[in-house]
Amino acid sequence: MSIFIPMSIFFIFAIVTGIVAPEAFYNALNSTAGFAFENFGWLFQLSSVLFFFMCVFLAFSKYGNIKLGGKDAEPELSFWNWFAISLCAGIATGILFWGVVEPLTHMYAPPEGLGLIPGSESAAMFSMTQTFIHWTYLPYAMYAICGVGIAYAVYNAKLPFQVSSMLYPVMGKRIQGWGGALVDNICLFALAGGVAAVLGVGTMQIASGLNILTGIEPGKFIWILIVTAIVLTYIISSYTGLKRGIKWLSDKNAKIFFAMMIFILLLGPTRFILNFGTQSTGHFIQNFFERTLYMSPIDGSPWPRWWPIYYWAIWIAYAPLSGMFFARISKGRTIKQFMLVNLFLPATFGLIWFSVFGGAAVNLQMQGAGIFEAMQAGGNEVAVFAFLKNFPLSTLTSAIYILVIYVSIVTLADSMTSTISSLSTSAYNNADVEAPGQVKIFWGVIMSSLAIINLLSAGGKISGIDATKQISTVAGFPILFLMIAMAFTSMYMIIKREKYDVVSFPETAKVDKEVMVKSKA
Repeated sequence: MSIFIPMSIFFIFAIVTGIVAPEAFYNALNSTAGFAFENFGWLFQLSSVLFFFMCVFLAFSKYGNIKLGGKDAEPELSFWNWFAISLCAGIATGILFWGVVEPLTHMYAPPEGLGLIPGSESAAMFSMTQTFIHWTYLPYAMYAICGVGIAYAVYNAKLPFQVSSMLYPVMGKRIQGWGGALVDNICLFALAGGVAAVLGVGTMQIASGLNILTGIEPGKFIWILIVTAIVLTYIISSYTGLKRGIKWLSDKNAKIFFAMMIFILLLGPTRFILNFGTQSTGHFIQNFFERTLYMSPIDGSPWPRWWPIYYWAIWIAYAPLSGMFFARISKGRTIKQFMLVNLFLPATFGLIWFSVFGGAAVNLQMQGAGIFEAMQAGGNEVAVFAFLKNFPLSTLTSAIYILVIYVSIVTLADSMTSTISSLSTSAYNNADVEAPGQVKIFWGVIMSSLAIINLLSAGGKISGIDATKQISTVAGFPILFLMIAMAFTSMYMIIKREKYDVVSFPETAKVDKEVMVKSKA
């Protein structure tokens, strides 16, 4: 209740404010996002690299052989299901939206201070390098460092199943009091804002796709209908639990991802895609540090705020509770296996995805397909549909793409709703207990309401996409400092092989027992 009640009050207040005073809601978001970028943008950039190298160290050092849950622990999911859930509950919704948009945007509208000629090969290499930075190893590293920390704390150090357990080395038993509740409340706030941002982006893309296929004009009413449909679907899926809803959705979603990628590779400019992807990967490796840490302090370009800082903010907003979800399904695996499935494999999939979709989009644009012009006229959300028009069965593939976006958002929101619900009830102390269905329904409604209020409150000031970027930055800002602390304390526990006696948490054990009895009943 120390988590559910204060966060419920806060989010209800935010939603009411967005309805009653939308301009004030927008101004508050804008001011907070601006403050975060101007004063701590550099820390967002540095921390992203720090988390990645922490994960690399854990994966390839002797600590990679530590089994989460001890030597007798057995995995709950097959390797494929584990990977599919990790892929779809991570950044799957993002790659669907930005797979075409980002490579073209950076290629034809690069930051002015870099002196790149729009549409040139150097601009294209800059574009792909930045896209790989934003969508592959760094974001998944943020999830992975939190996930492995929570998994070790819960399954090996015998601490409660909550985000704040990662801070036990510095907080001690205060994780069971106000200190732990404060940490978990901040993480819940961030994740709800992050999910709201993803819902907003996905809603606009689905609305644009429906407009192209059916002629229905996107607008506030259509947005509300789409969000309502998404919410109803993921609440039902979340209600069924991990082993049915999320597992089934992720399996089907991941298979469709692979099929779509093969379709574009084989029916698109295959040779160009392979050449372009290979060269782009080389530029990504060679220019990794320079491009990752770009801040434009001399020219004062706003580009870093609206691109890398936005991405780090939203990944950081997701990271603690995404890590909590990934920890839940990783018992019985080694730390090395954890990093393989939750970092290296999905990140490499992202690199291939953007090489295929980005490479095909760049080639088509060079041939006069007009995809970038369509984006400028109709918004980023129309890009993929303008792209698919250049392939066979474009109406069918566009319809399938809309379905995949829908299912991807449902999968992501499903996993996050389950995690938020577990954190905000007494069930959060036990990784094996599902939160009550009515709590999942409550949080599903709250996050969808935030998405709609955020889109509508921006009005004509900025685009819907920029509105979602602002709420993402606001959501991730307070988590930045917690993430850094939790990363180091998690490393400490793993390196020191810390283990704590569960009887030192008598209240936790009592709650777990009561919840387990209710769950079985």
